[in-house]
Amino acid sequence: MKVTLFQWDIVWGDPNKNLELLESELSKFSESDLIVLPEMFSTGFITDSVEYAEKMPGQSLPWMKKMASKYDFAIAGSVAVNENSKNFNRFFFVKPDGSVIEYDKRHLFSYGGEDKKFSAGDKRVVVEWRGFRFFPIICYDLRFPVWIRNRDEYDAIICVANWPEVRSYAWDTLVRARAIENQCFMLAVNRSGKDSVGQYKGGTAIINPYGEVIEQCKDYVEDKITGDLDMTMLDAFRAKFPVKADSDKFNLE
Repeated sequence: MKVTLFQWDIVWGDPNKNLELLESELSKFSESDLIVLPEMFSTGFITDSVEYAEKMPGQSLPWMKKMASKYDFAIAGSVAVNENSKNFNRFFFVKPDGSVIEYDKRHLFSYGGEDKKFSAGDKRVVVEWRGFRFFPIICYDLRFPVWIRNRDEYDAIICVANWPEVRSYAWDTLVRARAIENQCFMLAVNRSGKDSVGQYKGGTAIINPYGEVIEQCKDYVEDKITGDLDMTMLDAFRAKFPVKADSDKFNLE
């Protein structure tokens, strides 16, 4: 499977501009099976105000459906949404046929005040697409390995983020650790640029089940990477080194 990750300098609070700029780039990657965008890709990580939370179905989701249909790829990323009088940091995985799988961020970033305006999700989600099973998480979720633990449910984690430079060492370490401990690929997608929080280094990468980087974006700039996920290699590795057989059982509630 061919996947493309966008390390994007998100224009703060301007979904029209962000969607316009992204659309101008997507045609270059029509041969990909999956495009992944960062966390809150249409606005930036705005948590102190909910004026940018899109009332479902909003603006970004129809745009994602349009792009997926036009180029015959799936497209994924998270958006601030409002539904039933609650706000969610919601991950959308949109397929070319218009079908949508949703995941609401489980672990809200209380250090940044996300929990004051947003509601947490409570459901783990697995997305099947062209022979792969994907497990979506959003930014701060990355720090919670019990929630992420692979119970033979998925083949790749998709982590979309707005992860600042000051904690980039943690990012680099944790995305590799989650790939290794879950014997899966990791699609780690972070933003670049600056916002009111600070600087973003990036660190967007495709990582294999051994924790090795297959492809990685350049630091501090907008960049895109494309790589192949090899299911045959993954199956062979899991069969040869069956870690799951010795794993602990966790209550994920």
